[in-house]
Amino acid sequence: MTNISTSSPFERSVLSTLRSLIPNRPVHSLAEAKQVAEHQAIRLLQLHQLTEGPVPVEFIAELPKIEIELVEAPVSGASFWNGSAWIIQLNKHESYCRQRFTLAHEYKHIIDHNRADQLYLGSKDVSAAQQAEQAADYFAGCLLVPKMLLKRAFYGGMQRPSDLAKHFQVSEIAIVVRLRQTGITEPTPRCLPTSTPFSRSWQYATNNNTRLQGV
Repeated sequence: MTNISTSSPFERSVLSTLRSLIPNRPVHSLAEAKQVAEHQAIRLLQLHQLTEGPVPVEFIAELPKIEIELVEAPVSGASFWNGSAWIIQLNKHESYCRQRFTLAHEYKHIIDHNRADQLYLGSKDVSAAQQAEQAADYFAGCLLVPKMLLKRAFYGGMQRPSDLAKHFQVSEIAIVVRLRQTGITEPTPRCLPTSTPFSRSWQYATNNNTRLQGV
């Protein structure tokens, strides 16, 4: 991807603004960590004055010190600091909708950098790493399918998941999950997982600056 850099004070402050929403204390529940993620997603939308769907992913790619790479990968994505910039790697074989979700998911990991130990303490049932993945999924859902915009579309007559998925440019599963999370529809936990965690165990040394189609 061709990286777009600016020296705007506004854009330089985005990451620090989102990190400032993390409490300066341990967060003792996943529910609270998800509230933090939702507040960050809402703030990010406000900073970029995004009030209509589909929410574009361009603004993440255009932030300073963010580079996007499309790579051969066994998982959907990964993110890491290479010494001069944050690298977000996306599986080039996955669909555009999946890549959009992965991009938002990985950006949440960047926001959490150096604060994850406070945000995710783990429990007897879920590890801290699993909580981090679930919060990143939740952030991506809140960012790409904001509650206000989803309700506006749904109660405006767009109620089929396939139509909503096309409108917001996400998968139908992501739409069904967001409908449940926002209380618009009843939960169906036996059919749909609450999270689709990504593997965090791989990194690529390559630097293929390939443009993501549609970004």
